[in-house]
Amino acid sequence: MPLITVSGPPTDIERKRKLAEGLTRVAAEAYGIAAEHMIVVIQENPPENVGLGGVLLADRRAGR
Repeated sequence: MPLITVSGPPTDIERKRKLAEGLTRVAAEAYGIAAEHMIVVIQENPPENVGLGGVLLADRRAGR
């Protein structure tokens, strides 16, 4: 079973539903297998856990 892992910022459940459905549909088509065999894992990373250019995203948003 193919596994798709998405890592990104926290989001609401409706966006997660759309993401899981869309990724599953496209990957199942690309692999030529049934969607029921696709696994999608969504990992949420809050801004205090992500750094960009050596600065935490939480600090960038705070203007630090």
